[in-house]
Amino acid sequence: MADVAELAGVSAMTVSRVLNVPDRVRPATRARVLAAMRRLDYHPNLAARVLATGRSRLLGVVGLDTTRYGPASILAGIERAAREHDYRIGIAGSGGLGRGAISEGVNRLRGQDVDGVIIMAPHEPVAEALLDLPPDLPVVVVDAAEDLPVPLAAVDQQDGAVRATRYLLSLGHPTVWHVSGPAGWVGARTRAGGWRATLAAEGREIPEVLQGDWSARSGYELGRRIARDPSVTAVFAASDTMALGLLRALDEAGRRVPEEVSVVGFDDVPESSYFSPPLTTVRQDFGEVGRRAFMLMLDSIAPPGFGRCRGRDLVEPELVVRESTGTPS
Repeated sequence: MADVAELAGVSAMTVSRVLNVPDRVRPATRARVLAAMRRLDYHPNLAARVLATGRSRLLGVVGLDTTRYGPASILAGIERAAREHDYRIGIAGSGGLGRGAISEGVNRLRGQDVDGVIIMAPHEPVAEALLDLPPDLPVVVVDAAEDLPVPLAAVDQQDGAVRATRYLLSLGHPTVWHVSGPAGWVGARTRAGGWRATLAAEGREIPEVLQGDWSARSGYELGRRIARDPSVTAVFAASDTMALGLLRALDEAGRRVPEEVSVVGFDDVPESSYFSPPLTTVRQDFGEVGRRAFMLMLDSIAPPGFGRCRGRDLVEPELVVRESTGTPS
C-alpha cells in the first residue's frame, strides 16, 4: 500500500479510502490511485480487509430466474454499478417461489460474509420471507410490493399500465381488454390494477381479466378466445411475450392488427420491434432498476452520518408506440 501511495502521490490513508470507501475520494484522485495499483499489480488481501473494516465489499443477489430477460438485465445493471464502486457480486438462485426458498438463498450468501443482500423476487412470498431475515442484515428488494419495510427499487408498473390503457382509449377504443400475468406476481397485480383504475376513472366498461402465465403459449390460447369476439378492438397484454402469442392467434383468425384489433405489450424486449406488426409496448429500464438497487444498498450499509436509505426508488416507464396500435375501424 505504501508503494501505491508513493507512485500515486497520495497518503497511505487515501489509498485505504479508495479501497474501502471510494465514494469519499475525489474521482481524479481515485483514478490516479487505481492506475498505480494496476501498474504495480497490487491486489488487496480480502480477508485482511474484512478484519480491518468489518466489510467484505461483497454483495449478495438472490434471483428467481436470472436467465429471463428482465431479471438478467437487472442483474447486469447491479453488476455494472458494483464494478464502478469496487464491489463484487455473489449470486444465489432462490430455487422456487416460496418463503423457505428465498430464505435459503439469503442464508447461503450470508455464509460468504456479504455486506448486504438484494432480493430479485417479484412475487408475493417476498413479504413473508423478510420475516425470516436477521434484523442486522441490510436488504434491498427489486420489483416487490411497495409496502414492504425495506428499501425498494422498481419500475413504476402501475404508471406503465395507466399509460398503455389511456393511450388505447385516446385512439378511440370504447374499452380495453387485459391479458394479465399469473396470480401471486406483484407485476401482474400492479399492471392489472393500473388498467382497471384507468377504465374506472374514464367510466368505461371493465372486461373480464384474462389470466396468462407470462408465456407466448398462454397469450396464444387467450388470443384465440379474444379473436372470436368481434366487439374486442383493443388489448393490453401484461408482457411482450404474451402479446407475441396473442398476435399470432389474431393473425390465424384473420383479425387484422391494428385495423381491427390494437395490441399493446409490456417490457419492450429487444425482439418486440421485430414482431409482426412491430409491437407498441411499455419500456422498462431494467438496467436502471439494477443501478438504483445497488445505490440503495450503498445507502443502507454506509457508516452513520455518511448515507441514508431513500426508502423506495421508482423508475419511470416509457410508452413506445409502434405499428400494432391504431384507431378502431
